[in-house]
Amino acid sequence: MSLDAPVPAPEPLVLSRREGRITRITLNRPRAINALNLEMFELLGAALESARRDGSSAILLDGAGERGFCGGGDIKQISGPDGRGILAVEYRVDHMVAASPIPVVGCMDGVTMGGGIGIAGHASHRVVTERSRLAMPEVRIGIAPDVGGHLLLAHAPGRLGELLAVTAGEMSAGDAIALGFADFFIPADRLRELRAALAAGEDPGSACARLAAPAPASPLLAARAWWDPIAEGALDGADAPTADDPVGAARRLVLALERSEAGPARAAAENLRRMCPTSVAVTLAQVDRTRRLGLGLAEVLRDDLRVLGRLAQRPDFAEGVRAQVIDKDRNPRWSPDRIEDLDAARLAAILAPELEADEPPLAL
Repeated sequence: MSLDAPVPAPEPLVLSRREGRITRITLNRPRAINALNLEMFELLGAALESARRDGSSAILLDGAGERGFCGGGDIKQISGPDGRGILAVEYRVDHMVAASPIPVVGCMDGVTMGGGIGIAGHASHRVVTERSRLAMPEVRIGIAPDVGGHLLLAHAPGRLGELLAVTAGEMSAGDAIALGFADFFIPADRLRELRAALAAGEDPGSACARLAAPAPASPLLAARAWWDPIAEGALDGADAPTADDPVGAARRLVLALERSEAGPARAAAENLRRMCPTSVAVTLAQVDRTRRLGLGLAEVLRDDLRVLGRLAQRPDFAEGVRAQVIDKDRNPRWSPDRIEDLDAARLAAILAPELEADEPPLAL
């Protein structure tokens, strides 16, 4: 190649194009499993707005590459100095998907975690395949499930939302449908046909239902037999709601798991002990608040920005990013490092519903 030859421009991180009757929006950062950064949120917002205005009959959200739809938000960027501002842009995009006046089909093929669930998990038609792996693993990095995830977790059967949240648990396609994170199981080899049907103008609900196969069994549902009695006893049997006493709730839960004779319960306790203690307590409080008050998505996203903005400033988040993303030693040093050492006053400050002077509200 000549030294004077022009260098090809890189592809946009979000591809938006008209395909027949629909707008297809593709996350296009496959080497990072389409991890979402500020530029991508801005491009997504612009693409959603354009589709609303141009007469598209539906929007299809998918991801480039073979590994998955989206591995979550770019936590290196979110842990930077403008983390709260980036989260605000992300949450507005999540709300745009949910409030879209035209149907949105979210294709969660492959890995779909954190911020990926924020985008596709609130779509009007949510598709999983046999390759789907869904999770809200934020307690592993020193923050808490956000992007409206508390709404989905709070509405999961029994107390499975808490199990997923505090252990950073993973869902299969069958789990995702059983727990309310997805609507249709469509085998991966039918996705091309789905895109063609949508492009031809077929109603998204009809197209998804026509191409769907029976959902696989959900292994997580079986966990209710041992988990629900423990969680209900630890979280519902107290004098105060979990949201008002998150430290006590977290202590009771881990102790009950450790005292259980059920092998899966003790394994869950060991897993929970590896998560950030502050994140576990905050997460229990947020799921309880969302369920008990019957919050909607807009209210949950406003809660998320307030609480995540505070958690993102704590040393635990930087330590979680170091351990999981930078050094990858998987050995975070939390502060405090035990649930028994949590300080109730500090937790109350993180969860306080009043905005501080430097915390502007989320504009949706």
